[in-house]
Amino acid sequence: MVPVTPPPAAPPAAAPAAPSRNLTYRLLDTIGRDIVTGVYETTSFPTEAQLAQTHGVSRSVTREAVKMLTAKGLLSARPRQGTVVRPAETWNLFDPDVLRWLLERTFSVDLLRQFSQLRIAIEPEAAALAARFGDTRDLHRIDAGLARMIAADQAADDPLDADIAFHIAILQASRNPFYGQFREVVATALRTSIRFTNRIKGRTASIADHAAVRDAIVARDADAARAAMQHLIGDVLALIEQGDGDDTAPTA
Repeated sequence: MVPVTPPPAAPPAAAPAAPSRNLTYRLLDTIGRDIVTGVYETTSFPTEAQLAQTHGVSRSVTREAVKMLTAKGLLSARPRQGTVVRPAETWNLFDPDVLRWLLERTFSVDLLRQFSQLRIAIEPEAAALAARFGDTRDLHRIDAGLARMIAADQAADDPLDADIAFHIAILQASRNPFYGQFREVVATALRTSIRFTNRIKGRTASIADHAAVRDAIVARDADAARAAMQHLIGDVLALIEQGDGDDTAPTA
């Protein structure tokens, strides 16, 4: 029998062109920031054709950016009214882009206070769960985050990235996927709050306070881990209260 040679496999489908994706995300960022900073508070939101012409992009790029902003709660399409900006209370504050745009507009101590109030409701319990359920790899990531903070204190690492890595490692070590979902929000907002609190106290984050959280988690002491994280974030809230009235944007 003559062997049958199988037909050549079909070539894989081409991935969307990177330039198109880049244009979409650049337009998303521009329009999203304009919405959050109030550009459209006193004027109608442009049509897709107007946006495409203003920003020099195709209608398909504009349509995709508008769809993404709609998914973030910033826009909605209404019959006979077209696309409109939704009220701020409907925006998805857990979306990292929305949070970043909020933090980039006129600086608000109130926003940092509210974010820290959310953190103190979440992160202490995440630390307690990490003490109970975190595995060896989780503990290694927490320890590595603290090591990076120590290195940053010696100017051998970035203090913001190191601090964020520590907190995200604890959220992940909680082994609770709901807590894990906060990692992008924490990473985005901490970049502003850490700059602000570090500027007030004139130094980087307390290594000792972070080490106390790490030590309690490693010791599998859930109550101590919870208390140590409450103390750490409580200190942040106190610093924000201390700096209240200084509504200038923090600098790195």
